[in-house]
Amino acid sequence: MYWEEWGNPDGVPALHVHGGPGGGLGTSGYRQRFALDVTRVVGFEQRGCGRSTPSAGEADTSLVDNDTAHLIGDMEAVRVHLGIDAWILNGVSWGSTLALAYAQAHPERVLGIVLSAVTTTSRAEVDWISEGMGSIFPEAWDRFAGHAEQAGIGYRRGKGRLVEAYAQLLASPDPTVQDAASREWARWEDTHVSIGAGGFYPDPRWDDDQFRRTFARLTAHYWSHGGFCDPPLLQRMDLLEGIRGTLIHGRRDISSPAVTAWQLHRAWPGSNLVIDEGEGHGGGSMTARCHAANVDLVAHAESASKGPSAAG
Repeated sequence: MYWEEWGNPDGVPALHVHGGPGGGLGTSGYRQRFALDVTRVVGFEQRGCGRSTPSAGEADTSLVDNDTAHLIGDMEAVRVHLGIDAWILNGVSWGSTLALAYAQAHPERVLGIVLSAVTTTSRAEVDWISEGMGSIFPEAWDRFAGHAEQAGIGYRRGKGRLVEAYAQLLASPDPTVQDAASREWARWEDTHVSIGAGGFYPDPRWDDDQFRRTFARLTAHYWSHGGFCDPPLLQRMDLLEGIRGTLIHGRRDISSPAVTAWQLHRAWPGSNLVIDEGEGHGGGSMTARCHAANVDLVAHAESASKGPSAAG
């Protein structure tokens, strides 16, 4: 497993949990979300993606041990290895799902949480992003569903879940089948983020065949299993009682409508909901809001560590 550290080694620990699944850390731009002079920032690349091996982009890589429980175990292994008692969690998109799942499993290890482009990877969210949005992008969805129908695996729209059909195609031992499905998945991804991103354009990340196959395969794998969150995260928010959090979401995020962030906020009394009216599924304004939220949590953690008298 690949992991990296940035910032002040004596600062308040924070863990960045990337999106996707399979998105990786990229060029480590997530550092902009933190005040590095007072924060010890840790980033890791989840199983099967980025610089962690083996890559899920290889047709013969098994995903049998690639699920949310194993990812939580990996996060704990990093924490123990680095000698960190507790840390602030940051999650973006799918990373917000994983950060919440970790916090529910290990609330005693969490100093606070900052989530952006909030998701819980529920069945309703997955069905919306893979099928419901066809009502907004009908021509693009027709192509997306048509590929699965023509692949000879028995899928027919309206009689099965499209995400499960793609998970099957992307798990094919035939690299040609996997590659073709990953290209259609990437095209749909560019389509459904286009409104909040200022229009449709092909993401240059897809030019990297290994990255494209990895991202598509892991995303379909996790989505087709509801993020491996059973019971659903929303039903377990009582486990976060006493933990401070900020939920930052773009009003124009059509891929992940703001209702999920709203439901989480309602179920989590310790949370603060921030709706960014001008952003979609991410953006510079949301990064700045994450930075401010992290600064606040670091200050709170430092104050708490000095005891009641120092905190006033």
